[in-house]
Amino acid sequence: MNDDTIGLSRRKMLVGLGAVGVASAGAGLGTTAYFNDTETFEDNALTAGELDLFVHVDYSEDQGSYGSWSTDPGTYVDGNVVGGEEDGEPLSIEVSDLKPGDSGEGEFCFSIVDNPAYMWMCGEVTANDENGQTEPETDADATGGDPGEGAGELADAMEVTVSYCTDGEVGDEIISGSLAEVMAALDNGVPLAGDGDADAPLVDREPFEGVESAFDDEDNPVTAEQCVCFEWVVPTDVGNEIQTDSVAFDFEFYAVQSRHNDGSANPCITSREVEGFGKFAYEEDADVLWISKARNGGSNTFELIVGDDNANSDTADYDFGGSSFTGGLTVAYDADTGEATLEVANGTTTDVSYAVGNPDGDVISIVARGSDASHLASVSNVRVNGSAPTGPDAVEADGSETVSLLIEDVDASTDWELTADVAFEGLDNAPGASDENPAVYVEVFDA
Repeated sequence: MNDDTIGLSRRKMLVGLGAVGVASAGAGLGTTAYFNDTETFEDNALTAGELDLFVHVDYSEDQGSYGSWSTDPGTYVDGNVVGGEEDGEPLSIEVSDLKPGDSGEGEFCFSIVDNPAYMWMCGEVTANDENGQTEPETDADATGGDPGEGAGELADAMEVTVSYCTDGEVGDEIISGSLAEVMAALDNGVPLAGDGDADAPLVDREPFEGVESAFDDEDNPVTAEQCVCFEWVVPTDVGNEIQTDSVAFDFEFYAVQSRHNDGSANPCITSREVEGFGKFAYEEDADVLWISKARNGGSNTFELIVGDDNANSDTADYDFGGSSFTGGLTVAYDADTGEATLEVANGTTTDVSYAVGNPDGDVISIVARGSDASHLASVSNVRVNGSAPTGPDAVEADGSETVSLLIEDVDASTDWELTADVAFEGLDNAPGASDENPAVYVEVFDA
């Protein structure tokens, strides 16, 4: 092994043995709207190979008689010269007086210089506000409803579709829904396939091809075949509820070198290990929204719990049949039903579900704990929607310890599934045993 090293910030760190490039675009809709590019690597050193991502952008919107605007063909957002210090070229788009019926569309094409790469698309809503206006600018009876009744209706009202596209022709749909729904899914990361197959498996999917240079001798973009298209529209049946609202959101595109990787590492979510309960890792104790627990609950039995708290929950028993156990753990949330589910499996399967009150967390904490020298609680191979977080994917409490693995930068209000392998030692299989440890908890909270 040589001494080559890669120095990257925690948020955009090296995944596996590959180099990572990232480009971001911000968009705001309301009184004004804009896309821009901001460098996200600063003062980083790269000596083990290079990967340089450029995102070329064409964008336009249609506001009917109010007007329309588009970029010059070939306008691009410069991704990152990894290890460089200069910001990329900004692209700004301003849209004023947003109304029902307005629409816009953008095409993002990628130059991945030097190495084929797995691509990920990430994003988040950064502002979703009601601007404070309480009186309508026009007759409320003409459009239906009064403005200012609540905050954030615009993100729920806008319809968004993200699709693969090639040479301007739209291909497979990647994700669609309201802006709020699409950005919630992107917050947890959406893998992109280099062949434009929306049904491609996560692992070993087709990477995006690399190019020798982002531009040819005539300064024309040289890009991978597959692009990503983004379309938004404000439906015509939306009333005055959006009149004073504004929304802003960010897109990020990551390129992760495909050599020595299988594409499962997700750069959109991060993880870290902390001592004790994860909620204590923040300046103010995090507000735990709901819990799930698999803990020693009696003779040869795990007590399984899912709920808002211990008192407001559903429970089930799983017979482990000895002093040790190895198996699988699954925790999932279904946004349509509002139900959280905990499942434990090893030969047989037991699950328990509960309709949780508040799913709007941004951290998932996996807690391993014991209370005796003979205890071991181990969680490994942690995956969120099948992908590995950027950072550790395992946590273990050996003896009288409590250790947590924090999965951060997530949106827990949308559909998600966490899977892991679990192992326990020192389980009490004596009659009447109920010492509650060793145990594994999965807690969702807002930090």
